[in-house]
Amino acid sequence: MLAERKGFQSTVLLPVFIPTIVVAFLLIVGTIAQPQAASDAFSATLSWITVHFGWFYMLAVAIFLVFIVVVAVSDWGKIRLGPEHSEPQYSFPAWFAMLFSAGYGIALLFFGVAEPVLHYSQPPQGAGETVDAARQAMQIAYFHWGVHIWAIYGLVGLVLAYFAYRHGLPLSIRSALYPLIGERIYGWPGHLVDVFAILGTMFGLATSLGLSVTQINAGLNYLWPSIPVSTTVQVIAIALITLAATASVVAGLDKGVKNLSILNMGLAVFLMLVVFLAGPTIHVLETFLQNTGAYLSGLVARTFNLQAYSRSDWIGNWTLFIFGWTIAWAPFVGLFIAKISRGRTIRQFVFGVLAVPTVFTFLWFSIFGDTALWMIMQQGVHSLVGDVQADHAVAIFAFYEHLPWSSFLSLITVFLIITFFVTSSDSGSLVIDSLASGGALVTPAWQRVFWATLEGLIAAVLLLAGGLNALQTMTIASALPFAIIMLIAMVGMWRALVIEGHRGSSLQSAQAQTRPNYRRTQWRNRLAGLVDFPDETRVNQFIQGPAQHALNEVQLELTRLGWHAETHADEEFGRVWLQVQRDEYVDFLYEIRRTSLPLPDFMALELKRELTADDQYFRAEVFLRPGSLGYDLYGCDAHEVIRDVLDQFENYLHFLHVSPGQLPWNLAEHDTMLQSEAPEAQGK
Repeated sequence: MLAERKGFQSTVLLPVFIPTIVVAFLLIVGTIAQPQAASDAFSATLSWITVHFGWFYMLAVAIFLVFIVVVAVSDWGKIRLGPEHSEPQYSFPAWFAMLFSAGYGIALLFFGVAEPVLHYSQPPQGAGETVDAARQAMQIAYFHWGVHIWAIYGLVGLVLAYFAYRHGLPLSIRSALYPLIGERIYGWPGHLVDVFAILGTMFGLATSLGLSVTQINAGLNYLWPSIPVSTTVQVIAIALITLAATASVVAGLDKGVKNLSILNMGLAVFLMLVVFLAGPTIHVLETFLQNTGAYLSGLVARTFNLQAYSRSDWIGNWTLFIFGWTIAWAPFVGLFIAKISRGRTIRQFVFGVLAVPTVFTFLWFSIFGDTALWMIMQQGVHSLVGDVQADHAVAIFAFYEHLPWSSFLSLITVFLIITFFVTSSDSGSLVIDSLASGGALVTPAWQRVFWATLEGLIAAVLLLAGGLNALQTMTIASALPFAIIMLIAMVGMWRALVIEGHRGSSLQSAQAQTRPNYRRTQWRNRLAGLVDFPDETRVNQFIQGPAQHALNEVQLELTRLGWHAETHADEEFGRVWLQVQRDEYVDFLYEIRRTSLPLPDFMALELKRELTADDQYFRAEVFLRPGSLGYDLYGCDAHEVIRDVLDQFENYLHFLHVSPGQLPWNLAEHDTMLQSEAPEAQGK
């Protein structure tokens, strides 16, 4: 099985790659050949789904939100997305910037002014252009871009990160189904799920890129009227964005996407501050607080509001459209969020994905949307309503005309739109490449370039053929089956978390201890250990001597009793471990690993000099499957080590006894993941 999975991690997984390319080619050719017929067919499908399954979309999104919040606030929220000793790969500001840029940063620039003004002029209930319409407009904007869409992204990201980093499964959509279909995710069901995710991501990115270059074109035309609003300009913009995305995707996640994302956030915050200070500052603060309170108080009612007693097209054209589009994008954004979230706890993940972007979004809509409404209601700038209704793409540029430094703000905005597009394109290419490679975390640069180029090519061809609207509608309609997949994945994760809870209580009963219980009675040994800070050589000698001897003794006795047990040693990283295999159940893994820590400050007095970063001492820490237990065995003799092994083995047997039946998967490859952690652990 291990050999098969190594093959599965190859650079290109042909059963996924070939069907994706074939289906994409057929859809493009069909849409180009008959754009109107394709548009009519997809629109009819979308209309049918909206009428018959609108209730399902709303209910599913509500379930997603409740589930991840409950998981975060429960004891499961302490579970780390990775081994227990792992740490976040990115700082919180960099992490937030990347998930925000890939998620919907461009949507704020497009809808930040347009949506409140449109709802103000044509509210779903009551008369337009009134105070009540203004309140409705902001509440609707808050609801559409608040916690619900981040719950959709967050659920997919959480499920994928949990199974990939906690249990060593591929970072791929197929892994979410492992608890339910097991090894079949490596067969055609898994291939089908990934093909579907790639197509949704690819056409979602291509259609968004093609449609949104209209906003870039509008901004360039506003700044330089000699640049016309035309398809030619938009195709050139797609080509330039694709080139920039290609350069970024070659640079990789750490250099390209991260740096661009931080730049995006800096520019977005700059625009917010300028508009906030130049506009009605006190009014914005008041409306922000009032609208946030109204949003929280009406969250449940609005979540389940389908206008069942007053049928109209509004709910389908707005709420269901936005939620459906978000679900269709969930494979892309969710997998990208998972890719950058290794090492965080579930609670940190959910708080970061839900709370922080939502607060930032509310601030954005208050600063831009409420300022626009204030201009219309207090300053009589009614022309803004007409401009937005005539062309949504020019909304933010028409808004800037009534503020100082309008040309400068427009120039910054056009640049920000471009960088947001580049970030979405290169992060999307990384995700598609990972899916097409069986969840591989590292892939050749040419593959990433191929997908980035293909996205730009599809967008340009469909823009010229007039088929973008049809493909956009198809992408939204595809949200229905993926919503079902998300619900199934949610059930699978719940089942896995229940088992995780049993394992946590059984396998980590000694985690709160700094030393094994039996050493507490030997006070002289304990005292010697408290004041001894051994070097690397002494710890290596302990691990290769008493520790390895103890594990060999236990392995021999288990083998004599009929258990399948093996011991392994890795002198390079200072590790020895005992593995006991139990067919389809989780294996028992007990490891003693060399780790290093800085010398405590009080040792400066003993050494009679200042401590440096090179002044470290070493420990022989105990690791189980979830990670380090936090205590040190250095100084124990072989009998004491054996005693600790048996204590943990007893906890393991108790876990098998209390866990609900046979476990849903065998985590054999988790050993490989733990081994890959060894170099990292040396510096911790």
